[in-house]
Amino acid sequence: QVQLQESGGGSVQSGGSLRLSCAASEYAYSMYCMGWFRQAPGKEREGVAVIYTGGGSTYYADSVKGRFTISQDNAKNTMYLQMNSLKPEDTGTYYCAAGTEYVCRRAYFVSSQYKYWGQGTQVTVSS
Repeated sequence: QVQLQESGGGSVQSGGSLRLSCAASEYAYSMYCMGWFRQAPGKEREGVAVIYTGGGSTYYADSVKGRFTISQDNAKNTMYLQMNSLKPEDTGTYYCAAGTEYVCRRAYFVSSQYKYWGQGTQVTVSS
């Protein structure tokens, strides 16, 4: 059974930090490409950060570079997103997703390429 479960969302003021977690079933984690996407009301879902769990390569959206860090704990089949210096424009529902190795090599920010998704966790940043 494939499961992805996000946690760690909440409400913070601008400049604050949050750490998101995505606990994955072993099968989902073994797909090798795991990412964080977000969706604000009225906007399309966008890629935030992706990690290739098979080797550790990471990819970031320009809007979060230097502020967000994606990481993994292979022993726990868990992916994290450390978010620092949060801005109001970071507000949205954050989803974790799992895809094949091909996705990490060719289309890591293309949401339609990811096969499995979590339910999402809300992040609200107030000014």
